[in-house]
Amino acid sequence: MTIREIQDEIIRLKKNTNTAVLVHSYQNRDIVEVADYVGDSYKLSVDAKNIDADNILFCGVHFMAETAKILAPSKRVFLANRLAGCPMAEQMDAELISRIKAEEPDRAVVAYVNTTAKLKAVCDVCVTSSSAVKIVKAMENDKILFIPDCNLGGFVQKNVPEKDIKLLHGGCPVHSAVTVDDLMNAKKLHPEALVLVHPECIPDVTAMADYAGSTSGIMDFAKNSDCKEFIIGTEISIVEHLMFECPDKKFYPLSQKIVCRDMKLTSIMDVYNSLKGIENGEAFEIVMSDEEISASRKCIDEMIRLGG
Repeated sequence: MTIREIQDEIIRLKKNTNTAVLVHSYQNRDIVEVADYVGDSYKLSVDAKNIDADNILFCGVHFMAETAKILAPSKRVFLANRLAGCPMAEQMDAELISRIKAEEPDRAVVAYVNTTAKLKAVCDVCVTSSSAVKIVKAMENDKILFIPDCNLGGFVQKNVPEKDIKLLHGGCPVHSAVTVDDLMNAKKLHPEALVLVHPECIPDVTAMADYAGSTSGIMDFAKNSDCKEFIIGTEISIVEHLMFECPDKKFYPLSQKIVCRDMKLTSIMDVYNSLKGIENGEAFEIVMSDEEISASRKCIDEMIRLGG
């Protein structure tokens, strides 16, 4: 079968199984084309909460499907590739954070959404890269513990200097691998291009960018800018998506290193086979107890309340 034939079959299966397909924007183009909802972590969190379908198939990584289940507990939620994890989400455990909370009870814990449900259960509010600054500013607490990404946390610290923000060492191994030399080399190749980066990059890289923001922020900036050339400092698939959406502009990857292997695990055939699996009971389903959902949902609801 051709890719187009597989996509047509996916569209048929979605209807037959009453399944909404949620696709993170780091996925490949052929998967984006069959999505019902596409976006970054924050947008997809809000989408999951409001979906009418009986089933949700998530094309992303495990914590994202877990978040969808937390926000839509009455739905059956499936992950297209069960091996798709997130190294950052596994970096810290609930016991460590609980110990810090006991030592500093007046410090509110802000968790990047790239965390496990177990860790979310001991945190006060979740944030995404698009909502982190807004939410931390809106919080009543003046003392914050930001986990796990110290690069994003440092970006928030810079933008909310009036608050006491404590950071722990952690972060995205893909974004944090980008160096100033990578940026300078890209600028030498494309001197007229604006540099747009994700705040998961190290501070020295973020400081040299023309714009730093979430995946959706980067895409919106590029679409709305009068500039015609851009160096993109986030997952390399965003370069391709922008090429399709803005054919009159030019987009270049900041570095060929910015490839999320976990995101790339999901293929169009995984989507197809998962939808078939929903019909025959073989799809990988996210299963959580009511207690787990209740404990981890509080900080996500607070994220949506403060970030709305």
